[in-house]
Amino acid sequence: MAKSRKVASTNSSLLGRPVGANGEETRKRILDATMRCVAEVGYSRATIREIARAAQMTSGSLYHYFPNKSELVKAAFDEVASIAVPRLALAADQNVSTLEKLMAVLDESVRVMQDYPLAVAFDRAIRAESPQHLHLAENSDTRFTALRNLIREILEQGAREKVLGPGVDVDGAANAVYVLFRGLNEFAGMTPPPAEYRATVAGLKDLLRGRLFDYGKLM
Repeated sequence: MAKSRKVASTNSSLLGRPVGANGEETRKRILDATMRCVAEVGYSRATIREIARAAQMTSGSLYHYFPNKSELVKAAFDEVASIAVPRLALAADQNVSTLEKLMAVLDESVRVMQDYPLAVAFDRAIRAESPQHLHLAENSDTRFTALRNLIREILEQGAREKVLGPGVDVDGAANAVYVLFRGLNEFAGMTPPPAEYRATVAGLKDLLRGRLFDYGKLM
């Protein structure tokens, strides 16, 4: 009898929610599995069956949460897109000086990447191949534009406070810093060894702080 109860419990965990989990936890598990499958094999080859298997549930149970693959992939994209930039903006708002704001945005972007380690590969996959009606590639561009605008706002503050170098063009500087941030995201998507990634982040901070070179020796 005890064995039967154990089997029933095991089977129920494969039908959707694991024992003790709530609906939001199950939804997050599905979205994580979606990002993983799409990142690994692309949009067209990522099937509901494989996504459900990665989420440790049946296809039928998954359909209780999402009606089709398109809506599932869109929800996975929105999961990151709706969280990332607001988190970066909040990190900037919690600091005062221009440099502190940039450092805070950089640190928070690292934490976002840690929370969503498959985000870069997933984004790359949906840009390469996703249904046009979902507009995921365009929405991804919008998200990165928002990041660039946030950086520009921070540097505009620096221009007002006269902490930027003489003759520095705000738009050009914003583009340069934005490219550095995008490059760091792409580098994180390559899953470098943790020590190498930390060293890269530290090097980027030194660059932004003007400490990468000993200018006295260069002169």
